[in-house]
Amino acid sequence: MTKVAGLDQLSVINQKVVEEGEVLPQVVLKDGSQVQTGTVATMLHNIELYNAGQRGQIEEELKIAIPTLIKVGLFDLFEVEEWIKGTNAGRTFVGMHAKAYLQQKEQENN
Repeated sequence: MTKVAGLDQLSVINQKVVEEGEVLPQVVLKDGSQVQTGTVATMLHNIELYNAGQRGQIEEELKIAIPTLIKVGLFDLFEVEEWIKGTNAGRTFVGMHAKAYLQQKEQENN
């Protein structure tokens, strides 16, 4: 089983979108990768906060989510360039950092 980067951090970060006392599980995908549920919902929430002017911690949380978002196929559904070229500042931020992450991973694999 392979843990996706940021898994343990996301288990805490993603609690912001559920009621107190609720726990979001980590699940294992068919390829053996372990991911944290709630990551897409938390990303959408954090983009809203980013667009409202919050930075710092929100930016870090968005960056931490990127490996999981890639693993679950979000950037297959909406390509990175779509995120970057849009008019939504939070989506652009996520897209730019996803692009950088993917480029770094490609360099590591070559």
